[in-house]
Amino acid sequence: MQEKTKLLDEQAIARAIKRISHEIIERNKGTDNLMLVGIKTRGMPLAKRIQQNIEQIENVTIDTGELDISLYRDDLSNQDEVDEATVNQTNIQQDIFGKKIILIDDVLYTGRTVRAAMDAIIDLGRPQTIQLAVLIDRGHRELPIRADYVGKNIPTSQGEVIKVRLVESDDMDQVSIYE
Repeated sequence: MQEKTKLLDEQAIARAIKRISHEIIERNKGTDNLMLVGIKTRGMPLAKRIQQNIEQIENVTIDTGELDISLYRDDLSNQDEVDEATVNQTNIQQDIFGKKIILIDDVLYTGRTVRAAMDAIIDLGRPQTIQLAVLIDRGHRELPIRADYVGKNIPTSQGEVIKVRLVESDDMDQVSIYE
Protein backbone atom coordinates (compact mmCIF):
# COMPACT_ATOMS: atom_id res chain seq x y z
CA MET A 1 0.00 0.00 0.00
CA GLN A 2 1.30 3.41 -0.97
CA GLU A 3 0.20 6.74 0.40
CA LYS A 4 -1.70 8.54 -2.35
CA THR A 5 -2.29 11.85 -0.57
CA LYS A 6 -2.61 13.47 2.84
CA LEU A 7 -6.19 14.58 3.34
CA LEU A 8 -6.16 16.24 6.77
CA ASP A 9 -3.34 17.58 8.91
CA GLU A 10 -3.38 18.38 12.62
CA GLN A 11 -5.12 21.75 12.18
CA ALA A 12 -7.77 20.39 9.82
CA ILE A 13 -8.55 17.54 12.24
CA ALA A 14 -8.85 20.01 15.13
CA ARG A 15 -11.22 22.22 13.09
CA ALA A 16 -13.39 19.23 12.14
CA ILE A 17 -13.62 18.08 15.77
CA LYS A 18 -14.48 21.60 16.95
CA ARG A 19 -17.22 21.85 14.31
CA ILE A 20 -18.64 18.45 15.31
CA SER A 21 -18.63 19.57 18.97
CA HIS A 22 -20.64 22.71 18.13
CA GLU A 23 -23.07 20.70 15.98
CA ILE A 24 -23.68 18.20 18.81
CA ILE A 25 -24.53 21.02 21.22
CA GLU A 26 -26.76 22.76 18.69
CA ARG A 27 -28.67 19.69 17.55
CA ASN A 28 -29.30 18.50 21.11
CA LYS A 29 -30.21 22.01 22.35
CA GLY A 30 -27.43 21.94 24.92
CA THR A 31 -25.74 19.15 26.79
CA ASP A 32 -28.45 17.76 29.06
CA ASN A 33 -28.53 13.98 29.14
CA LEU A 34 -25.67 13.57 26.61
CA MET A 35 -23.09 10.80 26.76
CA LEU A 36 -20.18 10.40 24.35
CA VAL A 37 -19.17 6.80 23.56
CA GLY A 38 -16.00 6.17 21.59
CA ILE A 39 -15.69 2.97 19.59
CA LYS A 40 -12.31 1.31 20.18
CA THR A 41 -9.66 2.11 19.08
CA ARG A 42 -9.57 5.58 17.56
CA GLY A 43 -13.11 6.56 18.51
CA MET A 44 -12.15 7.02 22.15
CA PRO A 45 -9.49 9.72 21.63
CA LEU A 46 -11.93 11.53 19.34
CA ALA A 47 -14.62 11.29 22.05
CA LYS A 48 -12.19 12.76 24.61
CA ARG A 49 -11.37 15.66 22.27
CA ILE A 50 -15.06 16.36 21.66
CA GLN A 51 -15.65 16.20 25.42
CA GLN A 52 -12.88 18.78 25.99
CA ASN A 53 -14.31 21.08 23.30
CA ILE A 54 -17.80 20.87 24.78
CA GLU A 55 -16.38 21.59 28.22
CA GLN A 56 -14.68 24.73 26.88
CA ILE A 57 -17.81 25.87 25.01
CA GLU A 58 -20.49 25.06 27.62
CA ASN A 59 -18.44 24.88 30.83
CA VAL A 60 -19.88 21.44 31.59
CA THR A 61 -18.32 17.97 31.61
CA ILE A 62 -20.06 15.32 29.52
CA ASP A 63 -19.88 11.64 30.51
CA THR A 64 -17.79 9.51 28.18
CA GLY A 65 -17.40 5.80 27.72
CA GLU A 66 -15.42 3.38 25.59
CA LEU A 67 -17.10 0.61 23.64
CA ASP A 68 -15.48 -2.63 22.51
CA ILE A 69 -17.38 -4.33 19.68
CA SER A 70 -15.14 -7.38 19.23
CA LEU A 71 -17.83 -9.94 20.02
CA TYR A 72 -20.52 -8.08 18.05
CA ARG A 73 -18.71 -8.19 14.71
CA ASP A 74 -20.53 -10.06 11.96
CA ASP A 75 -17.33 -11.21 10.27
CA LEU A 76 -16.66 -13.93 12.88
CA SER A 77 -17.88 -16.88 10.87
CA ASN A 78 -17.53 -19.73 13.34
CA GLN A 79 -17.25 -20.46 17.06
CA ASP A 80 -13.45 -20.82 16.89
CA GLU A 81 -13.13 -17.26 15.60
CA VAL A 82 -15.51 -16.05 18.31
CA ASP A 83 -13.44 -17.87 20.95
CA GLU A 84 -10.21 -16.37 19.55
CA ALA A 85 -11.58 -12.82 19.23
CA THR A 86 -9.68 -10.38 21.37
CA VAL A 87 -12.07 -9.22 24.02
CA ASN A 88 -11.18 -5.76 25.19
CA GLN A 89 -13.08 -4.21 28.00
CA THR A 90 -16.02 -1.91 27.43
CA ASN A 91 -15.69 0.97 29.86
CA ILE A 92 -19.05 2.67 30.39
CA GLN A 93 -19.47 3.51 34.06
CA GLN A 94 -22.76 5.39 33.83
CA ASP A 95 -26.25 4.04 33.28
CA ILE A 96 -27.22 4.67 29.65
CA PHE A 97 -30.99 4.37 30.21
CA GLY A 98 -32.70 7.42 28.73
CA LYS A 99 -29.41 9.05 27.62
CA LYS A 100 -28.69 10.66 24.28
CA ILE A 101 -25.75 8.53 23.17
CA ILE A 102 -23.31 9.96 20.64
CA LEU A 103 -21.32 7.06 19.14
CA ILE A 104 -17.97 8.29 17.88
CA ASP A 105 -15.65 6.58 15.39
CA ASP A 106 -12.86 7.59 13.04
CA VAL A 107 -14.09 6.30 9.65
CA LEU A 108 -17.56 5.34 8.45
CA TYR A 109 -17.35 2.85 5.58
CA THR A 110 -19.76 -0.09 5.21
CA GLY A 111 -21.72 0.63 8.40
CA ARG A 112 -21.03 -2.77 9.94
CA THR A 113 -18.91 -1.39 12.81
CA VAL A 114 -21.68 1.04 13.70
CA ARG A 115 -24.31 -1.71 13.59
CA ALA A 116 -22.18 -3.79 15.96
CA ALA A 117 -21.75 -0.77 18.24
CA MET A 118 -25.51 -0.18 18.33
CA ASP A 119 -26.06 -3.85 19.27
CA ALA A 120 -23.51 -3.49 22.08
CA ILE A 121 -25.15 -0.29 23.36
CA ILE A 122 -28.62 -1.84 23.34
CA ASP A 123 -27.27 -4.78 25.36
CA LEU A 124 -26.21 -2.26 28.04
CA GLY A 125 -29.61 -0.58 28.31
CA ARG A 126 -32.14 1.53 26.46
CA PRO A 127 -30.90 4.98 25.51
CA GLN A 128 -33.27 7.77 24.47
CA THR A 129 -31.42 8.17 21.16
CA ILE A 130 -28.26 6.96 19.45
CA GLN A 131 -26.50 9.44 17.19
CA LEU A 132 -23.31 8.94 15.19
CA ALA A 133 -20.29 11.24 14.83
CA VAL A 134 -17.39 10.31 12.53
CA LEU A 135 -14.25 12.12 11.52
CA ILE A 136 -14.36 10.69 7.96
CA ASP A 137 -17.28 9.38 5.90
CA ARG A 138 -15.89 7.55 2.87
CA GLY A 139 -19.10 6.09 1.45
CA HIS A 140 -19.70 2.50 0.22
CA ARG A 141 -22.44 1.64 2.73
CA GLU A 142 -23.64 -1.96 2.97
CA LEU A 143 -26.22 -1.14 5.64
CA PRO A 144 -28.70 1.77 5.85
CA ILE A 145 -26.62 3.77 8.33
CA ARG A 146 -25.65 7.43 8.10
CA ALA A 147 -23.66 9.75 10.33
CA ASP A 148 -25.36 12.65 12.10
CA TYR A 149 -22.06 14.54 12.40
CA VAL A 150 -19.25 14.28 9.84
CA GLY A 151 -15.84 15.92 9.97
CA LYS A 152 -15.20 15.42 6.25
CA ASN A 153 -16.83 13.46 3.43
CA ILE A 154 -14.17 11.79 1.29
CA PRO A 155 -15.46 9.77 -1.66
CA THR A 156 -13.18 6.80 -2.27
CA SER A 157 -12.91 3.80 -4.52
CA GLN A 158 -13.19 0.28 -3.11
CA GLY A 159 -9.45 -0.23 -3.62
CA GLU A 160 -8.48 2.79 -1.53
CA VAL A 161 -7.93 2.81 2.23
CA ILE A 162 -8.35 5.75 4.59
CA LYS A 163 -5.86 5.74 7.45
CA VAL A 164 -6.52 7.96 10.46
CA ARG A 165 -3.57 8.61 12.74
CA LEU A 166 -4.08 10.28 16.10
CA VAL A 167 -1.47 11.54 18.55
CA GLU A 168 -2.86 9.32 21.31
CA SER A 169 -2.08 6.10 19.42
CA ASP A 170 0.15 7.05 16.47
CA ASP A 171 2.22 10.03 17.68
CA MET A 172 0.72 12.33 14.99
CA ASP A 173 -2.57 13.72 13.76
CA GLN A 174 -3.10 12.97 10.08
CA VAL A 175 -5.62 11.44 7.70
CA SER A 176 -4.24 9.93 4.50
CA ILE A 177 -5.57 7.91 1.60
CA TYR A 178 -3.68 4.83 0.41
CA GLU A 179 -4.03 2.67 -2.69
